[in-house]
Amino acid sequence: MAKYLMAVDAGTGSVRAVVFSLDGEQVGCVQREWSHREDPRWPGSMDFDWVHNWELARGCIRGVLEETGIAPADIAALSTTCMREGILLYDKDGNEIWACANVDARSDAQVGQLKKLDPALEKEVYLKSGQTYALGALPRILWVRDNLPEVYEKTAAVGMFNDWLIYKLTGKLAVEPSNGSTTGIMDLQSRDWLPEIAQKCGLRSDIFPPVVECGVNFAQVSAKGAAGTGLLEGTPVVVGGGDCQLGAIGVGACKANQAAVFGGSFWQYEFNTDSGKTDPGCRVRVNCAALPGLWQYEALAFKPGLVMRWFRDGFCQAEVEEARRTGRDPYDLMNEKAKDIPAGCCGMQCCFSDTMNFINWKHASPTFTNFLLEPEKFNKYTFYRAILENTALLVRSHIELVKEATGHEPDELIFAGGAAKSPLWSQIVADVTGKPVKVPVVKEATALGAAILAGVGVGLYADVEEAVERTVKWDRQFQPDSSVKPVYDALYANWKKLYPAQLALCDQGLTRNMWTAPGL
Repeated sequence: MAKYLMAVDAGTGSVRAVVFSLDGEQVGCVQREWSHREDPRWPGSMDFDWVHNWELARGCIRGVLEETGIAPADIAALSTTCMREGILLYDKDGNEIWACANVDARSDAQVGQLKKLDPALEKEVYLKSGQTYALGALPRILWVRDNLPEVYEKTAAVGMFNDWLIYKLTGKLAVEPSNGSTTGIMDLQSRDWLPEIAQKCGLRSDIFPPVVECGVNFAQVSAKGAAGTGLLEGTPVVVGGGDCQLGAIGVGACKANQAAVFGGSFWQYEFNTDSGKTDPGCRVRVNCAALPGLWQYEALAFKPGLVMRWFRDGFCQAEVEEARRTGRDPYDLMNEKAKDIPAGCCGMQCCFSDTMNFINWKHASPTFTNFLLEPEKFNKYTFYRAILENTALLVRSHIELVKEATGHEPDELIFAGGAAKSPLWSQIVADVTGKPVKVPVVKEATALGAAILAGVGVGLYADVEEAVERTVKWDRQFQPDSSVKPVYDALYANWKKLYPAQLALCDQGLTRNMWTAPGL
C-alpha cells in the first residue's frame, strides 16, 4: 500500500515539493528559489515565467523522490497549493499566454477606470465576492485588455498557480474556490464564478473554467506529467487550495471560530466562520475556505517580516557576524537581548502597518516615536522589540476588527510561519492579545494542508478533522502574562490614536505612504 503524500507548493519566493508520512511527519523537502521579473516596459509589473518555473517545479518533485529514496509507487496521492492572487491566461489550445505573480502592481490606471466607471461597483464586488480591487484579478485582466489586446483576444481561460501545477501534471484544468475566490470574480455563497460582475467591469464572461471543490480526487498524473518529475503515471492528483486556506488546515484550524496567525513577510490573521457574510464596511477580506461550508475572514498586516529583515541587515551587523561565526540564527541573538527590554519599550512605539481597511487601504510612513536620547533605555534592542510589539498590536486590532464583522473571536491563537520560531515574539503575541498561543511542530504548514487534502481525497482519512487529529502536533504553548496587561492596554490605546495622525501627515504630503492600494 502506498504510504506517503506529496504536496507541491508554489510560493511567492520559491517552489517546493514536500513529502509527508500518513502521520504528518515531514519526510523530505526540496525547494528552489524563483524570481518574478519586472517587465521594464511596465512599472510595477511582476511577470511569471511559466516555462522556467515549471522546470524548477519538476526538479523539486524529482529531487525529493531522489533524496528520500521513496519509490514513486509509494506516493498515494499529491495535491498543490500556491500564493494567492497570481493568475495565468490560457489560449483555446491550453497554452499559457500571459501570467503575473501575486505582487504585480501594474494596474493602477485600470482601478482608476473602474472607480470612475461606477463609484459604487467596488462595494458591490466586495459584498458578493469578499474582495476589493486591491488584490483581485479584475484590474489585472483589464490591464491585459488595454495593453496586450492580442493576448486578451486569444484568452480562453483564466486560472491560478495551484491549478496550473495540476494542469501541468494531468492535462486537466479547473479552478478551486479557495484561491479562485481571491480573484474578485467568484461568489462567496455559491463558490462559483460571477460572470455578471466581469461584464459590469468590461471583461469577457467566457473565460472561466469549471470550478472543482478542494479535496476532490480530480485527475491522475499523465504520461507527459510523469516525464521529468519521477512520478508514476496514474498517481492520483487531488484538488488543493490557496496557501493561507491550506495553511489553516495544516495547523489544525478546520472548524468555525478557530483562528490562525501566519507570520512571514506579511502576516495573515485567518478566522474561520460558518457564515459567508461580508463586512458591511468592506474593511476585511473574506475568502472561501478550503472546506465547503466554511469561510475565512482574513486581515493582512503589511511587511512585518520584511521590516525585521531591514532592521537586521541595517543595524545588526554584529549579531549577523556572530551568528555566522557560531552557526546560530542572528534573530535568536537579537531576541536574547530584546527579552530584557521592559514590556512596552519604555513607552516607545513603532508604526508600520495599519489595521486593514480593504476598500481604502493605505499605510503611513514607517515611524518610531516616543523615544528619548537615553541609550541605556533606547538602544537598538528597544527598537527591535518595538517592531515585535507593533506587529502584536496589529494582531489584536485584527481580532477586534473581525469580531466587529462576525460577532465572534477565537479562544486561542495558532501561530505559525517563520515568526513563530521566536519564543519572544510568540509570548508578546499572547501578552498583547490576552489569548493563549499554540505553535505547531510542522514548519511547512501549507504543504501539510495540501497533503491532508490529498489523503482525504483518496480515502486515507475519513475527513479533514480525522486527518488533523492524526497529523498536527504541538511544539510549544504560551500563556498571556497578566502582569503586563495594563502596559499593553495603554500602548494599544495610544497606537489607535497615533496611527490616524501618521496617516494624516501622509495626506498632507509631509511624509510618504509605505503603501497604498492601486487607484488610491
